[in-house]
Amino acid sequence: MYGFSYEDRLKKCIELMQEAGLDVLLLGKPANMYYLTGDGRLCSYAMITRDGKVALGVPSTDVKDVSELALFDHITGFESEVGMIHSIAHYYKYFGITEGTVGLEYTFLTQAMMSMFTHPHGKPEGIAVKDCTPVMSALRIVKDDIEIRLMRQAAEVADIGMRAAVGAVKAGVTESQVAAEAEYAMRNAGAEGFWPTYVASGPRTNIAHGIPTKRRLTAGDLVMIDLHPIVGGYSSDICRTVCVGQPAEEQTRAYDLYLRAQQETILKVREGANIADLEKDMHRIFRDAGHGEHIFGPPIHGIGIEFEEAPLPPGHAFFHGEKGPGPLEANTVISVGNCGLYTGPWGVRVEDTVAVGKEGPLVLTNFPRDI
Repeated sequence: MYGFSYEDRLKKCIELMQEAGLDVLLLGKPANMYYLTGDGRLCSYAMITRDGKVALGVPSTDVKDVSELALFDHITGFESEVGMIHSIAHYYKYFGITEGTVGLEYTFLTQAMMSMFTHPHGKPEGIAVKDCTPVMSALRIVKDDIEIRLMRQAAEVADIGMRAAVGAVKAGVTESQVAAEAEYAMRNAGAEGFWPTYVASGPRTNIAHGIPTKRRLTAGDLVMIDLHPIVGGYSSDICRTVCVGQPAEEQTRAYDLYLRAQQETILKVREGANIADLEKDMHRIFRDAGHGEHIFGPPIHGIGIEFEEAPLPPGHAFFHGEKGPGPLEANTVISVGNCGLYTGPWGVRVEDTVAVGKEGPLVLTNFPRDI
């Protein structure tokens, strides 16, 4: 699908498994399954062996659909959770895996899902369990040219969605209606889906990520709009803050400060840069302007199949169960502007999707940055 070399991805995966001491992977996260097979959905799993065999387990209703979309060596369907456990046991037996270490996605699996993947009727007694989150993150962190092209397309769709959203901003319209205009435009522009759309207005712009409500916009409100369309399985991330009418002078000053900090940080994005240093530089600009108490959360994160993934700043990486980031590599894609200035009465934020180049940044989202 889309010309991806799944053979190359699988080869790299096996190398990382060997380095991590993993004999087999058992994946349940749709993004990871999609990356390695071309299809990822809930209530399914993929088993990857050290010799490069790929086995899928999906609901029996989905076998035909997955067979047309995914690349694999074996596929089986199941009728229930009990059937899923038995199918996992079958694959262990089929591949002759009775001892060693299986990699599981600790940061994705709930306790109940973990119990299923390690159930004694499914997992052989001689198999130990280890977190494979760092393996999958390292595998996906650097994008190839096809992934960059799809993310560029997703960014173009994000710009179209933002144009529709901003065009809908007027007194009397609800946050939910603004979100609906954005999502309708993105679907029509080619998005097959999107991660949660955030629209917050008035005092609600002072929260980190505002799920749209039925609150109606009023004159003088700031409106924070954050969109994450998906094209070809890949995401982009854009946020703009606009005003219903004329913003107050202090709102404009805060917005201009945030935009300057974001743009100066983007200019420093290049191969070899450290995401922790970029975060510190962006926060320093806010602190120097007297907004040290108005900062919350990391302003930068990676993006790809998911709208938030590795690389992540150190503190955020720990929260997500990821390894701390190393120097940025070319063709890594990040989002700059993830969290805003939250002053109390209102907040401001601007966010763009940026590809890391050898000599500098490539900004993928380009809707005007005008309050």
